[in-house]
Amino acid sequence: MSTTADDVWQLLAELATAQKETERRFQKTERRFQETDRQIQETDRQIQETSKEVKKVSKQIGALGGKWGRFVENMVAPACETLFLNRGIPVHQVSQRVKKRLDGKSLEIDVLVTNENHVLVVEVKSSLGVDDVKELIDDLREFRQFFPEYNDKQVYGAVAGIEIEEGADKYAYRQGLFVLAQAGENVAILNSAEFQPKVW
Repeated sequence: MSTTADDVWQLLAELATAQKETERRFQKTERRFQETDRQIQETDRQIQETSKEVKKVSKQIGALGGKWGRFVENMVAPACETLFLNRGIPVHQVSQRVKKRLDGKSLEIDVLVTNENHVLVVEVKSSLGVDDVKELIDDLREFRQFFPEYNDKQVYGAVAGIEIEEGADKYAYRQGLFVLAQAGENVAILNSAEFQPKVW
């Protein structure tokens, strides 16, 4: 069977139609790619905005946590005078946020209570946990290196919290630390009258 001119023209017409269909599909795919790209860019913009909002909220929470921590310290510090006087430890000075640097390291004490024979290091938390007690114990072990001016005094430790996580008070007690907590509108020592604090 021989190919006629009409057959060739019909074949060319079919090829032209197929090519137009292919181009139409390519254009449709290109539009989809462009739409997908636009959606990706929009999603990226939303992620960046969300990230900025998260950073902003985190900063606000951090500031609030810091203010709450200072509020708790301001509640505990003045109470220390009466509380420890009642335990036979007269108080001559109460200092807040005492910080010392040594060899590139620093040690910050929330509340420092002193008299001529004793120093009491108080760690204050809005929510006191076992890890906070362990951190204070580490600080007490290094205390005399950072504060050699108190080497001739007996050093005691205390933890204070508005909320005390389960077991944190018992753990602190067993480590020889005073435990202070909110009692109504005041602060109280939870340790029994027979409690003997550890000298660090």
